Amino acid sequence: MSTLTRATPAAARTEPAPRREWRPPSYWPFVVPALIVVLAVIIFPWLFTIWMSLNEWKVGSPTTFVGLANYLRLPNDPRFIEAVEHTLVYTALSVLLPLVFGTFAAVVFHAKFPWRGFLRAIFIMPMMATPVAIALVWTMMFHPQLGVLNYLLSLVGLPPQLWVFHPATVIPSLVLVETWQWTPLVMLIVLGGIAAIPIEPYESAQIDGAGMWQMFRYITLPLITPFLFIAAMIRGIDAVKSFDVIFAITQGGPGSASETINLYLYSVAFIYYDLGYGSAIAVMFFVLIIALAAVLLYLRQRTLWTEIGLGA
Repeated sequence: MSTLTRATPAAARTEPAPRREWRPPSYWPFVVPALIVVLAVIIFPWLFTIWMSLNEWKVGSPTTFVGLANYLRLPNDPRFIEAVEHTLVYTALSVLLPLVFGTFAAVVFHAKFPWRGFLRAIFIMPMMATPVAIALVWTMMFHPQLGVLNYLLSLVGLPPQLWVFHPATVIPSLVLVETWQWTPLVMLIVLGGIAAIPIEPYESAQIDGAGMWQMFRYITLPLITPFLFIAAMIRGIDAVKSFDVIFAITQGGPGSASETINLYLYSVAFIYYDLGYGSAIAVMFFVLIIALAAVLLYLRQRTLWTEIGLGA
């Protein structure tokens, strides 16, 4: 019998697979420092904040464990409820108006006309300025007697306004500042979405006799919806935690008419030195931001699946 006949085919041989010994990954020396930094800078402060929220702790007094008493105090605090209302109204307006004006500006600056690049650069300058400088300039503009805004109103025959010095107009006035500063950001995001749209759908629409509004309504707007959600998420999270401009212009006034959750948290923790109750407000404020981001992500994902279903 030949050697080829006696040889066992390779497929018939069943050899046990070699056992691999576990070895620690070689990248651990690089990961451990990063984990230590994350624990020290992010996780530990939040755990410490949660621990403080479960205690009654005022500066100069010993801490006393009170459990959920600080959280149960929040629904019965009229100033906190008022701050939540101001935050929601301020956030909603500060998201909606920049989205509208930013989309309009993106459509305008997408068109080709002379000096387009220069005008784009001028338009995005407000979001490059520092918040305190913006607040000081707008505070002078809001002045009832010396401000330029009332002078401009007088040129068109409108009566002067008190702007940030009246409870009924202080939040719309602050939203005006927010819109002026952050509309360019929305414009840049939407402009990138418009630039990515192919030209073929517009050529087909023109052949069918569609007008400018119809092309925007049925072509541009559906295709830039994902970019609008991204802009809304960025603006929503930024507006809900806005502090610097509001504090520099009104410090929550007149009275508490423009006091948001952020400003109320600052007052409780650093003016009244109630660190336990302030920590509870901080935790609830963080929960509000997470809920807002989750809602926007859910709407974005639902819109994505709707677009995929319609495309199919």
